[in-house]
Amino acid sequence: MSGDVEISLMLAVPDAPVAAAWYVHALGASELWNLGTVIGLEIDGAPLFVAEPANNGWNTPLDICTTTVRVEVFVNDPDDFVARAVAAGADGSRDAVRDHQTPWGTHRQGGFFDPFGHLWLVGDKSPLRRFP
Repeated sequence: MSGDVEISLMLAVPDAPVAAAWYVHALGASELWNLGTVIGLEIDGAPLFVAEPANNGWNTPLDICTTTVRVEVFVNDPDDFVARAVAAGADGSRDAVRDHQTPWGTHRQGGFFDPFGHLWLVGDKSPLRRFP
C-alpha cells in the first residue's frame, strides 16, 4: 500500500475565493480547480481544499470560536514559511518558530493562526522519518 494514500484537509472558511486568494498569496498555494464555494489548492504538491459550510455538519473556527484540528506542515525552512504567512496577515504571536528537543533530535517548529481561525504548525521534516 506504500505510496497509494494521500491525505488532505478541507478547511471551512466563510468566503472560499477570499481564503483561496490568501493561501495563494501567503503560502504560495496554486489553484487546482474552483467551484466557487469549494476550491482545490495545492502547496508544493500537497493538496488543500477550502469550502464554505452549507449547513452540512461543520462550521468555520470563527463561527464556533475555537479550532478542532491543527494543520501540520513539514517544510525545509519553517522560519520562512511562517514569516511569509505572518507578513500576509496571519497571527504568529502564540508559537514562535524555535528548536524543540525530541527523541529523534532537534525539531524546529512554530505556528500561526490564519485569518480564518485555523491553527497551522510548521516544522522541519524530521518527524517524517521512522523512529524506533
